[in-house]
Amino acid sequence: MELTFYTDLGDSFQVEIDPNMELENVMALLEAESGIPVQEQSISYENRDLNNPKATMRELGVGDNAMLLLRRKVQVAGRPAEMDSEMMRLQVLGDPQLMQQLRETQPEVADAALNNPARFAEILRQTRSRQDTNAEIARLNADPYDLEAQRRIEEAIRQQAVMENLEHALEYSPESFGRVTMLYIPVEVNGYPIKAFVDSGAQQTIMSPECAESCGIMRLVDKRFQGIARGVGTAKILGRVHSAPMKVADLHLPCSFTIMEGRDVDLLFGLDMLKAHQACIDLEKNALRIQGREVQFLAEHELPDKARHMDQGTLEEGSSGPSASSPQPSGSQQPQQFPGSGNTLGAPPAPAIGRGAPAAGAATVQSRFPESDINMLMNLGASREVAISTLEAAGGNVDVAASLLF
Repeated sequence: MELTFYTDLGDSFQVEIDPNMELENVMALLEAESGIPVQEQSISYENRDLNNPKATMRELGVGDNAMLLLRRKVQVAGRPAEMDSEMMRLQVLGDPQLMQQLRETQPEVADAALNNPARFAEILRQTRSRQDTNAEIARLNADPYDLEAQRRIEEAIRQQAVMENLEHALEYSPESFGRVTMLYIPVEVNGYPIKAFVDSGAQQTIMSPECAESCGIMRLVDKRFQGIARGVGTAKILGRVHSAPMKVADLHLPCSFTIMEGRDVDLLFGLDMLKAHQACIDLEKNALRIQGREVQFLAEHELPDKARHMDQGTLEEGSSGPSASSPQPSGSQQPQQFPGSGNTLGAPPAPAIGRGAPAAGAATVQSRFPESDINMLMNLGASREVAISTLEAAGGNVDVAASLLF
């Protein structure tokens, strides 16, 4: 005999079977036709559920050319959430009374069930999340004197406020989630073209040693201005070039550069030169205005490769206003202070390079680590306390401790 099976979505499958075929065999045949596993099939005939897999179709009262309803069972336990929501949606579509009730009370859910499975799954996840949260809060409120329960309630409320704040930002200021590229301008130093990073948060204009070599000004470095820059991290200052020609637009400007190792940019145009040449960062026009000229900031595709590391969240030491240790002229017994040596206003002078002894009158911190290891880290710019704590974190390995300082 020939049977026709209809699904909730309007699909139909025609199978030809023997009247004495058992229901479980018919379901196995349907699995091959419809793709619905046997354990998830629910078959109805004349408003009766056929649930005896060992009974034959004749015994179940199914005659020739009969039309049967094939549904997919909703099985929540042990299944992915996406499959749960899809089975729930099919169950809703297969229940006309439930669909009518949803149209009257929750038209958005009814429309998602009919036309947008992804949206229906999202609504279902949100509903379950709210139910779980409310159940958790109710359980925690059962004992108002439980300190741990109160702490968890406070955290749940805080998380809810965070999510509301996120939703507000996504709706009213989605641009705040976009990536902001750094500000670069094309310049020339001593005739060598460079893409300079404009950073008003850096105290000094900084150049890497490699860039200084390319510009041919490394021979002009005044090594009396050596030191250690301290900001987000530490970096070694090799010295200072007091004056070199820098071309911006059609202007030829005298600039001074601090030569520093460990930079992620070739040239950082800092606040000292911005103020010296009365430059203005005009974000409305996306340009640097300097002495009546407007220099457009480079587009994202024009940025140097090193800039992409900064866009991914790498912080620059100079961006927090690095302070340099006191310069140490070679051969002198006492470090001599030079104007513009890079000391941050109000910052205590750092120990001179190569001097591991603490300042006079300062309490010496005792340590179980060798003094040679401590002095080595102090020569890299760390205080004695920081050197000891870093060695503690590194398990006494001086090489690992040195890497942690940077």
